[in-house]
Amino acid sequence: MRTALRHATISAQHNGATRLDKAMPIIALIDCNNFFVSCERIFRPDLEGKPVVVLSSNDGCAVARSNEAKALGIPMAAPAFQYRDTLQRHRVVQFSANFDLYGDISRRITSILTAITPRIEVYSVDESFLQLDNLPIENLTAWGETVRQQIWQWVGMPVSIGIAPTKTLAKLASDYAKKHPEEQGVLDLYSLPESQRQRYLQTFPIEDVWGVGRRLAPGLRAQGIATADQLRSLRPQRAQQLMGIHGRQMVAELNGTACHGFQKQSKPCQTIATTRTFGGDITDTNALQAALTTFVSKASYRLRRSNQLAQRATLFLATNKHKPGYRRWQQEIRLAAPTNDAGVITTAITAAFRALHASGRAYHRAGVVLYDFVPQSAVQMDLAGNLDPVRHDAHIRRMRAMDSLNQRFGSHTVQLAAEQLAQNWRPQYRLRSPRYTTHWPELPVCRITQ
Repeated sequence: MRTALRHATISAQHNGATRLDKAMPIIALIDCNNFFVSCERIFRPDLEGKPVVVLSSNDGCAVARSNEAKALGIPMAAPAFQYRDTLQRHRVVQFSANFDLYGDISRRITSILTAITPRIEVYSVDESFLQLDNLPIENLTAWGETVRQQIWQWVGMPVSIGIAPTKTLAKLASDYAKKHPEEQGVLDLYSLPESQRQRYLQTFPIEDVWGVGRRLAPGLRAQGIATADQLRSLRPQRAQQLMGIHGRQMVAELNGTACHGFQKQSKPCQTIATTRTFGGDITDTNALQAALTTFVSKASYRLRRSNQLAQRATLFLATNKHKPGYRRWQQEIRLAAPTNDAGVITTAITAAFRALHASGRAYHRAGVVLYDFVPQSAVQMDLAGNLDPVRHDAHIRRMRAMDSLNQRFGSHTVQLAAEQLAQNWRPQYRLRSPRYTTHWPELPVCRITQ
């Protein structure tokens, strides 16, 4: 496997191509096409060419659409009930979000890319930046085509690859390659002369530039800036007046000067939130207790994975905003001592819930946020004596044992008892596909008949 990937870093020596001038960084963006939909199609190849949408929690709105669904005019975040006629009339295939499957496919692709080069920045579940400066690549387009074919062959995921000296240009290049079949999924802006690169930038609407989006685009258009090339030509001082320092950085990046540093490892998170919209309005206190305990378990696990301790937490509760009398309650909590123990945090969250709750109140959404982190290795004693080192070490060992058992025997093998008080709060995934790669009972079955 690794031998094949190392071979992918060298082009096929196309007609004696000359060695690249690597005076500037070489950045590639690998972007999965319609990621959630493509994950579903890996195990449902019969859906190729058919309109497909993936729906959010409780099957509420579209969070991913195939190209065929986009052509029907179904926008991102479209409420499913508003487009019910369109979905039925055009026989659009609908799936509930299957995040277990999507996360596993994402990890497999990251593994392939890490084998190519360890200089990788995972930007999101479906996008990764690679630094290619140290690789012996003779032809960037040929390299991109080889990597693209490798991912398709080993995972079944179609990707678009943009290559450029900056992240902003690489994102534009990958978007162009995705929308223009003649590029065959790869666009190399790095190797182009300035005049040719400029012609590409003239085709990009200003909304497509990384960091502009719908929020800044109207103001820029009012100033006569409608394309990426027009933004590139803007004086840096003027860009800063219009958009702050980020505007100045955009102009520099569009001109080939890298401003966004390459982060090999992600920064430690500063907040961790777990929130859910319930499957229906919830009045049962046992169901609410189970939900909040589950939220704390998920958030504290992520906190332990980052080797940090939380000093503060926030609980919020809300009614259904689509019904009359919408209300939202929030309680901030200062934990007695820095911790990542799910039991300790659950106790504090439960006390806050009891203070906020009123009998008969129907909640539709709730969440737990952990923040104000300190490194687990740098926890300090406090003068008030709130931190008992013996108890702290016991909490660390308890959580370490629980995580180890769950990793060995499967998630939720060991959990807090309150998580099992009720299940009716959980979001509904009525149209979810099997978790083909992560749950033994749902593995695909192949039958051979004679």
